[in-house]
Amino acid sequence: GLVLGVYSTEKDDGAAQFTSAGDAFDRLVSGKLRALLSLCGPPLKKGKTRIFHGLHQDFPSVVVVGLGKKNAGINEQENWNEGKENIRTAIAVGCRQIQDLEIPCVEVDPCGDAQAAAEGAVLGLHEYNELKQKKKPVVTPQLHGSAESEAWQKGVLYAEGQNLARYLMEAPANYITPIKFAEHIEQKLRSFSNVKVHIRPESWITTQEMGAFLSVAKGSVEPPIFLEIHYLGGANTDDSPLVFVGKGVTFDSGGISLKPSSGMDAMRADMGGAATVCSAIVTAAALNLPLNIIGLAPLCENMPSGKANKPGDVVRAKNGKTIQVDNTDAEGRLLLADALCYAHNFNARAIVNAATLTGAMDVALGSAATGVFTNSSWLWTHLYEASILTGDRVWRMPLFEHYTKQVTDCPLADVSNIGKYSRAGGACTAAAFLKQFVTASHWAHLDIAGVMSNKDEVPYLRKGMAGRPTRTLVEFAARLSQDSHN
Repeated sequence: GLVLGVYSTEKDDGAAQFTSAGDAFDRLVSGKLRALLSLCGPPLKKGKTRIFHGLHQDFPSVVVVGLGKKNAGINEQENWNEGKENIRTAIAVGCRQIQDLEIPCVEVDPCGDAQAAAEGAVLGLHEYNELKQKKKPVVTPQLHGSAESEAWQKGVLYAEGQNLARYLMEAPANYITPIKFAEHIEQKLRSFSNVKVHIRPESWITTQEMGAFLSVAKGSVEPPIFLEIHYLGGANTDDSPLVFVGKGVTFDSGGISLKPSSGMDAMRADMGGAATVCSAIVTAAALNLPLNIIGLAPLCENMPSGKANKPGDVVRAKNGKTIQVDNTDAEGRLLLADALCYAHNFNARAIVNAATLTGAMDVALGSAATGVFTNSSWLWTHLYEASILTGDRVWRMPLFEHYTKQVTDCPLADVSNIGKYSRAGGACTAAAFLKQFVTASHWAHLDIAGVMSNKDEVPYLRKGMAGRPTRTLVEFAARLSQDSHN
């Protein structure tokens, strides 16, 4: 199969405006493609397709897909590169049509941006069907032509990184337990000589005095794991690393503060923070990015049992601060508190944590963007600029003292794990809580609860767990590595 792009024209009667690959193919078939398109009715709108059969012996089926306006660039209102997003969407739609035709291989028009085209193809075809007997046919996308093979390969790696996060988040919680999560990541990194993976057991977590993390884990029969990854891509292994920290709750029942049963199955993806940061490191290694990255993922389940945290319990974090656990379903911040304290051991250039932390984040932004709380404008600018390129957007949220008071005004301990006005500004009070465990001057907390899954909002992702914002984290790391190079 072959997927070709066509730009929308200003007038409805305008001749089809092909990409250079489309033009070349039309010449190859003596103008038949253009003639057929004009016979099929009005010009193709963005993301809409037409399929033609029998035009050329090498490509029995050709899908032509609308790319929208030519030269669509950065849209200031939307905070993304519209041209790139249009390509991702169009190519994903075209590749799925080839898949529906049960054609095993598809060549893809680079549309002037082979990286975006590759991302659209690889993200658009991904589906979790590991456990089904009847599977969709596997389609292998390839670049049509050879001009932009390096950019295409980069796009494939970016998309495969996000697909790894999607795979981990979508898999049932009895398949991705803390130890199985860690082993899966270790296996993905096994072939890289400049990566060390440490799978730390419960005994190590105890010696580190991570009392907040252990208090969450003790409610489950699954033992906790602290996953630590060192990627040494920098020119000097002693260069200050970028530290990624990810919340790794492989299933979140809410603990004693039990969640409602409706939709609780989605809480298999409550390790989305760990999935995205670990997948970003796998991608950075595959891209051979010239910087050092450390990944930290506290992994456990949050379950109700006779051993579980009880509302009102007080636990002690690694930095000595006591925490009153007023709601056992605000457990992610307890894991992160200890992991963030540990992250300060590495003289980091920046610490970035990601977590499906609060339902309040979903209420605030929905699935449009990841909420970013940061104490560093330098860090914010890098994340924001990366997200414009990836189309996987970020939006800055406040870290006001106003919210800090709501978690430090606590009857029994130094901090409470929920704000004293319960529902008000829930994502902001969660961020204020985390700030109690950070002294680094470049720190960002990404609340990814709103972007955890996709219904139909991102057209190049199928319904299911989204693996967002893995590509933004990779692009951010790539920009940081250029910074250190210059």
